[in-house]
Amino acid sequence: MKKISTKLTAIFVLMLLCNVAWAQLALRGIVTDGQLPIAGASVSIKGTGTGVSTDTEGRFTLDATSDAGTLVIRFIGYAPKEVKFSNLNNDLGTIVLSSSGSQDLEEIVVIGKGLIDIAKDRKTPVAVSTIRLTEIQEKAAGNVEFPEVMKNTPSVYVADQAGGFGDSKMYVRGFDQSNTAFLLNGQPINGMEDGNMYWSNWAGMTDIATAIQIQRGLGSSKLAISSVGGTVNIVTKATDMKKGGYARLMTGNDGYAKATVGYNTGMIGKWGVSFMLDGWRADKKYAIGTAGAGQNYFLSVGYKPNENHQLNFLILGSPQWHDQNYSKPLESSYRSNGTILSTPGYDITGIRGNSNYGWYNGEGLSQRRNYYHKPVSNLNWDWTINEKSSLSTVLYASIGRGGGTGILGNGPGFTPNGFSAENGTTNWDVLAERNGQLENGISNGNNGSVLRASANNHFWYGLVSNFNFDTKKYWTFNVGADLRFYQGDHFQQLINLLGAQGRLAENKNRTTGYVVSKTFSTNPWSALFNSAKVAERVGYDNSENINYQGLFGQAEFSKDGFTAFVQGSISNQAYQKIDRWNYEGGETKSEFEKKFGYNIKGGASYTFNDTHTFFANIGKYSRQPFLDNVFISNTVDFADPSVDNEEIFGLEGGYRFTTPFLTANVNAYYTKWDNRFSSYTSNEYKVGDVEYDDVNFLLTGVGQLHKGIELDIEAQVIQNLTLRAYGSVGNWKYDGSSPYRVRDNDSFDIIFEDTEGLDVTGVRVGNAAQTTFGVGAKYFILPNFSVDADFNHFSRLYGNVDIDDVIESSLEGAVYQSEELPSFNIVDAGLSYTFKLKAGQSIKFRGNVKNLFNEEYFSRKDAFGYFYGLGTTWNAGLTYSF
Repeated sequence: MKKISTKLTAIFVLMLLCNVAWAQLALRGIVTDGQLPIAGASVSIKGTGTGVSTDTEGRFTLDATSDAGTLVIRFIGYAPKEVKFSNLNNDLGTIVLSSSGSQDLEEIVVIGKGLIDIAKDRKTPVAVSTIRLTEIQEKAAGNVEFPEVMKNTPSVYVADQAGGFGDSKMYVRGFDQSNTAFLLNGQPINGMEDGNMYWSNWAGMTDIATAIQIQRGLGSSKLAISSVGGTVNIVTKATDMKKGGYARLMTGNDGYAKATVGYNTGMIGKWGVSFMLDGWRADKKYAIGTAGAGQNYFLSVGYKPNENHQLNFLILGSPQWHDQNYSKPLESSYRSNGTILSTPGYDITGIRGNSNYGWYNGEGLSQRRNYYHKPVSNLNWDWTINEKSSLSTVLYASIGRGGGTGILGNGPGFTPNGFSAENGTTNWDVLAERNGQLENGISNGNNGSVLRASANNHFWYGLVSNFNFDTKKYWTFNVGADLRFYQGDHFQQLINLLGAQGRLAENKNRTTGYVVSKTFSTNPWSALFNSAKVAERVGYDNSENINYQGLFGQAEFSKDGFTAFVQGSISNQAYQKIDRWNYEGGETKSEFEKKFGYNIKGGASYTFNDTHTFFANIGKYSRQPFLDNVFISNTVDFADPSVDNEEIFGLEGGYRFTTPFLTANVNAYYTKWDNRFSSYTSNEYKVGDVEYDDVNFLLTGVGQLHKGIELDIEAQVIQNLTLRAYGSVGNWKYDGSSPYRVRDNDSFDIIFEDTEGLDVTGVRVGNAAQTTFGVGAKYFILPNFSVDADFNHFSRLYGNVDIDDVIESSLEGAVYQSEELPSFNIVDAGLSYTFKLKAGQSIKFRGNVKNLFNEEYFSRKDAFGYFYGLGTTWNAGLTYSF
């Protein structure tokens, strides 16, 4: 009996120990959205009151009270997810939440992990907003400009959408696109010559982007890039792990139509392939004469030989053409060279009018058409060296072919009845009739009118590589290189002779009476393979080379809620111009001009209770000027005085509040920008008795001071309703005096120079609204049926600075102030419904209405007039997924 009692006691103790072990089962895991960790997500055991929140890295640990059960993970803006656990499966690994209504993010293989400077890569926070896959697919598809999906974030303003497909301009904290850095999977994509972004070249981005992150101000990018306003990281699809595809048909206002197909093979052994192809066309964007058409293509090939290496080759392109609409004067006519021109203004053309457009031989024809084809390819290699070290590298290349059309010769403004008195459109038949009266049918100088294209062709390749070392104990280090090589060619070629026989195109290397008559197509596929040879070019003909080498590094410390980092980069940029037009003896080259730049940033943060985070960052940039500012246009002559580096100082701080059902961010910033180059256009300028109708004021030492505060909030009020709100108030003014020169844009001669300087202190910075706020809501009526709406308010929007008026005010002892445009409100709305079919198949309907109440407003003002915003537009589509 004693032995039996002893055995029973042992069994009882063993069972008790097992129960204790079960009761103390420690569950752990990481919650992400497939790209970024989700801090503050609620993790609870279903049917109990036991729960915790994820930390700043998305991690959680939770003691279970039973040996099996189900975890429920929730976070605002994401669909709840249930995950089963047991005593044999307590390490749940990475748990991916899907944005409400989407199951796509977890299917994406992220490439270039060490190159894409999304906020998760640095624990010290920045002022950031992330737009995820579902919102991109629902709100930025179809006839919507890609930047518009970013307008519901603080200090972001989008203008010029009504100009034509892909002509919108985006501003961050009052700085334009040339001063905001855009990265595609870690690859810089701002123009090398001028820093600009041309969204028509990236029309397919909405179909392949999986996430967009707007880092305002200093940001987390390690590259020496032009991020004065901020950095926009665009993360695209790579090769999908899951087999499947989709087909989508869309329609919209004014004859818009688009068809898209995509398919993923899934990973077949070590390989996988994904592709997307679509085509679109439209009669107009909104105003007459803004038709467009194009295609978008995307191919991704993934190869994973083992767990330590992953390669992905990607190619994408968006060949397109679109006709354009420009700003309108409010006057019914304007004066040039003492003559009242017959050009009607806004009063006749109206909100949907377009004086660039008209009819030639019964068919529509625009003075202004943009056409371009820019294939981009890159090869990403991610190498996990060991548990502490990794190397990510991207090798990329792109070619660009195309340009923009315009008039050579008189044009309608200098031709009697060149514009219709009825609606302000171009009278092409009148221009052709005048061409019929030319001697020998040859247009020259201001005699006759022909349609030309200013071609901008380029070849660009580069490499970015980053080595990451994580000590796994407080410290993380990064070091890398950024190499870029660029060649651009610029010339004019004929598009349409309008009945003339040719165009006189003499220069210092051609014989007297040299005539060009060959014309070229504005089809973007044709432009890729066929453009004018040197002997067939008119107007100007030059090229440039830009070589860029950069090194960067970062160190970050993190312990017990405290983080701190320091980051720096140095770069060398060399410029060279080549001219084949303005100099005797054939091709003439400049020497290489080299300029050194750097940036350094640092910051710290502290998080307590996994809820409250305070942070502050500081940075200094010395940025090389763009090539367009270093040389006198269309020459190999360096600007005199030379254009020096621009100096930028930034300081920002913020507070972040995070719970499972509410997140809030408050940021304040101070950005001082000195010695910047700026160019302003004027259509009326007089030197002595000589009048000029197209000049540029070139300011070489402008200062700007941008200060402001930003707020954004997202809350899940009830399980099916998500609300968000944002607001920003800026105080953006010019600061100090700057020397300036005046350049005649016809001859490119400097016609006036003021070395003492023009004082612009206190003048408001124009083009972007300095006060913005908005609210948005998304409500799931059913799990597969949702409605959403966004309200946006924009005010304190100023016109572009009129330098003529600044000079006049200065002479009169007054302080100039640019015109304040009327404030306006925009309401957008959308609806989504998903029809579930058999396993793995569905049909989703999505419809959008932009500017629901047809608000009339000016989005911007330049030297020539006012840009109208879009009235009510709409799109709708069906997507079949399988």
